[in-house]
Amino acid sequence: MARAAPILAVSKPSPLPLIAPSSRPRAGPLHLHRRRLLPLSPSSSCSTSTSASSSSSSPVLLRDDELDHQEEPPPASEADSRPRRIALFVEPSPFAYVSGYKNRFQNFIKYLREMGDEVIVITTHEGVPDEFHGAKLIGSWSFPCPWYQKVPLSLALSPRIIGEVARFKPDIIHASSPGIMVFGALIIAKLLCVPLVMSYHTHVPIYIPRYTFSWLVKPMWLVIKFLHRAADLTLVPSVAIGRDLQAARVTAANKIRLWNKGVDSESFHPRFRNQEMRSRLTNGEPDKPLIIYVGRLGVEKSLDFHKRVMDRLPGSRIAFIGDGPFRPELEEMFSGMPAVFTGTLQGEELSQAYASGDVFVMPSESETLGFVVLEAMSSGVPVVAARAGGIPDIIPEDQEGKTSFLYTPGDVDDCVGKVELLLSCEELRETMGKAARKEMEKFGWKAATRKIRNEQYSAAIWFWRKKRSQLLRPLQWVFRRLFRPAPAPAPAITNQS
Repeated sequence: MARAAPILAVSKPSPLPLIAPSSRPRAGPLHLHRRRLLPLSPSSSCSTSTSASSSSSSPVLLRDDELDHQEEPPPASEADSRPRRIALFVEPSPFAYVSGYKNRFQNFIKYLREMGDEVIVITTHEGVPDEFHGAKLIGSWSFPCPWYQKVPLSLALSPRIIGEVARFKPDIIHASSPGIMVFGALIIAKLLCVPLVMSYHTHVPIYIPRYTFSWLVKPMWLVIKFLHRAADLTLVPSVAIGRDLQAARVTAANKIRLWNKGVDSESFHPRFRNQEMRSRLTNGEPDKPLIIYVGRLGVEKSLDFHKRVMDRLPGSRIAFIGDGPFRPELEEMFSGMPAVFTGTLQGEELSQAYASGDVFVMPSESETLGFVVLEAMSSGVPVVAARAGGIPDIIPEDQEGKTSFLYTPGDVDDCVGKVELLLSCEELRETMGKAARKEMEKFGWKAATRKIRNEQYSAAIWFWRKKRSQLLRPLQWVFRRLFRPAPAPAPAITNQS
């Protein structure tokens, strides 16, 4: 199959919260019931539980018929906010590789440290500093992905890495998925008898047909199922991706939890709008309407769609901020057109590039969330994006047309109509940009990190303990039978005359 099966419609459903109310039987955050998938509300939090122990655990893979009947952990307690020792396995490096989750993991590490947690990060070796906000960073030898040379991969299973993690004595291991390093994290977690959380960041089954053979999609889903059924909890960046994993029956529904979105609203702010940067992005014509795209230039991003849009907007300019393997083809495609390719920008230059655009057009249909959409909206720039992947989590139905626009994927008329409306009406553009900025101010990384460490990690520990008790139950039964104490002899009865 090319991707997960579509969500089945349920007539007039009541949205299931991501936290089960205590007044009714607990259901998981992405709840499967009678093999029907119900809609979710991303606004609520998840039920979670208790702190870690050093007891043993082994990988247990759930059968498909067990996925619908999983018990939910109890609500979190005050003890769940105590400091922990957290080992992060992140591939590729969030310090050297520019990707959508770079800001997520950097802010996650920063706020874990602020909240008192000890953190060790194992990641690919290139460009890794010695420490980050007090967290120790360990580089593992890496090699380029055969189908995407700029993505480094590493198993992270050398004696040096195992020794470093063992000496650290983590309470929990958290690994990014899919990839190669996640296998190393799984093995180390089982060797050390530590709860394991996996966070799903790249929807590889959708990418596979664009980079290699379509027949590899089904084996890839089997690999993802193997990994995530062995984990104690799966975090997803958006409700849409959670539903895809649920539809593919990757793991038990109540073990799929939402990692709330966040954005650095100080770094991405309208105040960075800059005339000099705008002149650079328009090739010296700052008064012309400017469409921008920020992100990796990969074939999976559907960036050739921009060509069809620009053919219909001859008076506009477009700037591509970022780099990637599809850049040479894009530059050839836009040869002779008013397009600028800046390559990768960082820091204040990136903030200025975002804020200096008029409209951000996002044609990708494969985003697990779409951090660049969050950053554009935080910069006060309205977005016109494909209604696909995790992007409707950022621009929900009740906000569409107020904070930004969504268009039907692949429908150039729908997209161009909305872009033209924004470019032709400065008042609408400014009103929508301000509304987008106000909406993004709600999403802070600190709150998202607190929810993971206090609630989701505690849920993972609870599931891990429950799995351990199930594994030990047969041994306990045998032990009781073998070593059952002998019954006490009955007291002697004497006849008294």
